[in-house]
Amino acid sequence: MIDETLSAGRQSSPDAPSILEVQEVKRRSVSGVLALVSRTFIIQIISFVATLALTIFLDPNTYGVFYLVSSVVNFLAYFSDVGLAAALIQKKEGITKEDLSTTFTVQQLLVVTLLFLLFILSPIIRTQYHIDQTGVYLLYAMGVSLFLSSLKTIPSIMLEREIKFSKLILPQVLETLTFNAVAVYFAWRGFGVTSFTLAVLGRGIVGLIAMYVVYPWKPSFGISRSSLSHLLRFGLPYQINTFLAVLKDDGMTIILTRIIGTQGLGYIGWASRWAGLPLRIVMDNLTKVSFPTFARLQHDKERLAKAVEISLKYMCLLAFPILVGMGFLALPLTHLIPRYSKWLPALIPLYIYLYNSAWASISTSLTNLLNATGHIKSTFKLMLMWTGLTWLTMPFMAIKLGYMGVAYATGLIATSSVITILLAKKHVDFSFVNIVKTPLQALLPMIFWLYFSAGTINSISSLIIVIVFAVLVYILAILILEGKLFFRQTLSYFKIKHA
Repeated sequence: MIDETLSAGRQSSPDAPSILEVQEVKRRSVSGVLALVSRTFIIQIISFVATLALTIFLDPNTYGVFYLVSSVVNFLAYFSDVGLAAALIQKKEGITKEDLSTTFTVQQLLVVTLLFLLFILSPIIRTQYHIDQTGVYLLYAMGVSLFLSSLKTIPSIMLEREIKFSKLILPQVLETLTFNAVAVYFAWRGFGVTSFTLAVLGRGIVGLIAMYVVYPWKPSFGISRSSLSHLLRFGLPYQINTFLAVLKDDGMTIILTRIIGTQGLGYIGWASRWAGLPLRIVMDNLTKVSFPTFARLQHDKERLAKAVEISLKYMCLLAFPILVGMGFLALPLTHLIPRYSKWLPALIPLYIYLYNSAWASISTSLTNLLNATGHIKSTFKLMLMWTGLTWLTMPFMAIKLGYMGVAYATGLIATSSVITILLAKKHVDFSFVNIVKTPLQALLPMIFWLYFSAGTINSISSLIIVIVFAVLVYILAILILEGKLFFRQTLSYFKIKHA
């Protein structure tokens, strides 16, 4: 399979050796989105139920330990790549065997080095953050998981580059099912932090096996100087941006834990987790497909602009009502769900993180656009801005207001995402009004309904009634606003044509 792809790349024209025909890109992108949305829907259902169960069985402190250890490993994981994976996906020319072996070899060298450092630093981490031995075992498990994940890089790259996301789904489903099933079971049995340790190891092993079943690939070692040099031209700037993102998020989490403690971090982690769930449902699916799609369409500015408008419009149509609904229903649910009142202190952070997610659904897609079209310097400027704002505001506000200060700082930083829109429009002439007009207008009657009905929720049946009517009100509003035009535009864009 890989040989066929490589030979196809070599036989293509020199101008755009592996650029798919526009209609073929469109066909694969649409089918990719549909496959991801439909098949990962079960993933999100599993994650939703598991998150609910874990936050019932576990206390904020335990949840905070998991959040801290995840951030430590994610921070180290940055150094396991130098942007070569993204460079392979973005590369216009065909991928050679030298590209694959170089990427795989460099990554393995980096991962092994990082694992060595992780084991050396574990006693320091344990002392500085006052975590017990179970937390250290979780740290080791996540390190092993990082190594297993690195072995999946090449098959994953090839599937993404070929925009064959339907095949990429099976490993993701099995990983999610394994992690959540193991974590919930052992949390229910009272294993605490060890629940995550066992879940992380199970996820890593199952995911690796599944990926090689879906896309068999024989690992090869070797480093080609010419290949490495070519890939690093895109990879290093991309990785610098990634480093700023890691420094902004996971690096700051490590620092904040020293200020607000693991319990405060647990509240922030709970709010962030729930507020980010709609983005996992909608944004992750669309951006995963849009990166290679935008990269393939970068030579056609008109079609690219249309693709951006459509992609973001449907993202907003799906994400905004979920975020608003979660905001109105959060308080009734904390009283309705058994053993959930312990999360009441995290409600205000939840509202702020929902606001952050609304901005993120737009800004993340646009930075994805900038990366895919080669405007890495623009993304770098944005990441510098966000990293600077994060490090200037969060520690100060955390010292003054504890975990609430972290939430307030998050809201302030989220508002700066308006700059992303202005910057992206310099490179791609899309209409932001066309993107948000219908989603925002359709939200108004839904907000009106939820404002007056959320207070009446006192049982599961009343909750279902409120949600169903909210969905109906929102859909009806869209139909009133756009009517048949909405269906015509949707069908026109998603009509699958073969080149």
